[in-house]
Amino acid sequence: MTAGTDLIAAERQRQIDTEGWTPEHDDAHTGFELISAAMAYCAAAEASSLGPEAAAATRAVIPGWWPWSQEWWNPGVDPVRNLTKAGALIAAEIDRLIRAAGETA
Repeated sequence: MTAGTDLIAAERQRQIDTEGWTPEHDDAHTGFELISAAMAYCAAAEASSLGPEAAAATRAVIPGWWPWSQEWWNPGVDPVRNLTKAGALIAAEIDRLIRAAGETA
């Protein structure tokens, strides 16, 4: 694996272990909420790369497509960290779709 995939895998495991976002929990998000959240973190990563003012503005304004309450919107100033969160959310959505189709990875 590359450093990026290692970071994403570790973040996904953290989401499960620390946040409790288990596969069963993810299976309840059938409206592509996981992807919407990933898109929001991608936007935060882009803003973070534009400088501290843009990063601060991104943290203050919740994207319209953010699927959950404001308390869960937690982008950082580091674009790599924001992309890591986005990647873990994408991985969770891929796994959810595979389970929903009755397939095995």
